[in-house]
Amino acid sequence: MVARVRRFNRTVTQRVGALQDHYLSRERPLGQARVLWEIGDGSDVRALRSRLELDSGYLSRILRSLESDGLVVVAPHEADARIRTVRLTGAGQAERTLLDGRSDQLAHDILAPLDARQQQRLVAAMSEVERLLVASSVRVEVCPPRHPHARACLRAYYGELAQRFEAGFDPDRSIPATAAELTLPAGLLLVATLHGEPVGCGALKFHDDAPTEIKRMWVAPTVRGMGLGGRLLDELERRAAERGVPTVRLETNRTLTEAIAMYRARGYREVPAFNDEPYAHHWFEKQLG
Repeated sequence: MVARVRRFNRTVTQRVGALQDHYLSRERPLGQARVLWEIGDGSDVRALRSRLELDSGYLSRILRSLESDGLVVVAPHEADARIRTVRLTGAGQAERTLLDGRSDQLAHDILAPLDARQQQRLVAAMSEVERLLVASSVRVEVCPPRHPHARACLRAYYGELAQRFEAGFDPDRSIPATAAELTLPAGLLLVATLHGEPVGCGALKFHDDAPTEIKRMWVAPTVRGMGLGGRLLDELERRAAERGVPTVRLETNRTLTEAIAMYRARGYREVPAFNDEPYAHHWFEKQLG
């Protein structure tokens, strides 16, 4: 499988012209062209680096080169001098427009030799590869509950429950999972990030005299369908098993049909209610091997 991935990478880099010093017949390599395109209407340099997953030194060199060519301006943020921003100049906007046109032509040149059926197969395969590459770019790590990424996930989680539950959702009425309860050794919180932005979470609450609870399972709508929910669940189970936990359990609301289907597909069996969670309709349990 590794050999096939490497062969695919070699084919793609050659076909899209990534090996050329002058990408799309312009006087700059692919890296500079991509950064120029990503800047768009302006960007925080830190956000740009995170989005492209570039080393800060390498990105700084690219920006200096683009700035010396008169294509971009790098300056402190108007409201916070500690933050650097970058925007396109008039020449930079013209260059970006030209690159857009030549990129469209490159895509046309890739498709043109193929018949209609082959074109559809290629585009469908590209979409699937893109989806899976995005999924493989997601990072899942333990995160302090008070970290901005954790707070962003929990806010989104509460907001979605408030929209989907028939009677809304009030965190103060629900059984709590406080920051202290989601911090080791009492528990833990996993946060999934994509290009530096939080896109999912899941938590464990450990108990000495009862099965470990799985809490706060949430995946951002933008990355659903990529298997992230299952990945978070697997990682929570793995970390529970590492601590010698024999059983995990959770409760959920009947409106969360996708989550219920996932739990059942992954070996969770429905059991009688084990708590008085007011928003729960189903209670599940799983024995860990």
